[in-house]
Amino acid sequence: MKLRNRFMLLGLTAAVTGGFVISQIYMHEKNRKELREIAQELAANWRIKLGLTKAQCTLLEDILIEYTIRKNEVINSELTESRKISRLQEIQKHEHNRLRKIFTEAQFNEYVGINKKIPNEIMDS
Repeated sequence: MKLRNRFMLLGLTAAVTGGFVISQIYMHEKNRKELREIAQELAANWRIKLGLTKAQCTLLEDILIEYTIRKNEVINSELTESRKISRLQEIQKHEHNRLRKIFTEAQFNEYVGINKKIPNEIMDS
C-alpha cells in the first residue's frame, strides 16, 4: 500500500472516529440535560408534598439523578430478571438510606407512603 493511501485511510479513520465521539458527547449532554430537567420537576413536586427546604430539594435532585442512572444501567443490563430485581432492591435500599439523611423522619415516612401508593393509582386509572 502506498504511503499516500495509508495517510488517506488514517485520515478517514480519524474523521469517522471523531464524528462518533462528538455524536456520543452530544447525545450524553442532551440526555443529561433532560434528566436534570425531570429531576428538578420531581424535586419541586416533592418539595410541595413534603414541605422540603431549598437545600433538601437540591440534594434530592442529585440523588434522583444518581439513582436513576444506576437503575437504568441495571434495567438495560444482560442480567437475569431475578438478578435485576435483586440488584434494583439493593439500589433502592441505598437510595432510601441517602434520603433518610436529608429528610426528617416524618418527611421520609410520607415519601415512602406516597411511593407505595403510586403503582395502585396507575393500575386504577
